[in-house]
Amino acid sequence: MTTQRWGPRARLGILAAVLAVASGAVGMTIGLAVAGDEAPRQPVAAGPSAPTVVAGSGGEAPAPVPSSTTSPSPLGDRPTAVAVATEPVRLVVPAIEVDAPVIPLGLNPDQTLEVPTTASDTGWWTGGSAPGAGGPAVIAGHVNLRSQPGVFADLDQVRAGDEIEVIGDDLVVVRFVVDRIERHPKDSFPTDRVYGPTEGPELRLITCGGAFDEGTGSYTDNVIVFARRAPAPA
Repeated sequence: MTTQRWGPRARLGILAAVLAVASGAVGMTIGLAVAGDEAPRQPVAAGPSAPTVVAGSGGEAPAPVPSSTTSPSPLGDRPTAVAVATEPVRLVVPAIEVDAPVIPLGLNPDQTLEVPTTASDTGWWTGGSAPGAGGPAVIAGHVNLRSQPGVFADLDQVRAGDEIEVIGDDLVVVRFVVDRIERHPKDSFPTDRVYGPTEGPELRLITCGGAFDEGTGSYTDNVIVFARRAPAPA
């Protein structure tokens, strides 16, 4: 299989402003909604052009990627993690048995965040930091999509201390350790803490959570995992 390279290295930006929350169409807020549903838009700024991210239930489309990481991850024997930035092609979260492709996400014409098109992919926002670079890298995924369980269906089961591996298109592996997991109503999404500047490389995993609102066709909350880059092996 060939690994497709995409887009320039993501740029670290300064958080500009929190915009007003509006009702969204199908997609995800940088927190997501479920099963072909959508939720209110969460404005975000990072770099010159930040998305009005929309929450939705996630979906993704599989993308062939090389397997490379460190045991005991599901991918087996792989290169040792290194502390450099990389454009991600695969995400591994052993605690919840996630081993999934990562596709690039840009912005829709209305400045909302694009979303994965199938339930099995995750998506990296290319307008933010690359995993391993300074600042937060943001990867979103669906909790479910069109009645199919999403790649982040069990994201709320992740706990502090769990490891996350991001494999790049150059087979570089960047490892992160979970600091905490939070759940917030979509109308009070913690934009500053999710997208704002950080002292070092960090990672955010986002999906939908809470109750499903039939009226809006979206989940009421977002589940957010906050992680920091793991120390380099001795």
